[in-house]
Amino acid sequence: MNTEIMLAAFGTLEWVVIGLVALLIFGRNLPSVARSLGASIVEFKKGLNEVDKAGTTDKLPEKEQDKEKE
Repeated sequence: MNTEIMLAAFGTLEWVVIGLVALLIFGRNLPSVARSLGASIVEFKKGLNEVDKAGTTDKLPEKEQDKEKE
């Protein structure tokens, strides 16, 4: 999925409304929520890169390798 296309689906007014709703929900905790979300995204990308480097079946458990052979 192309992120640029997905972001283009929202206009300026929509982003302002999303920001206001986030501010109302999280209030003073918004910076820590944003940090946590950013850290989660970084960890997710690291995991994806590890899977890409490992290959498709090299490091899968035996049960999953058997399912792929069938």
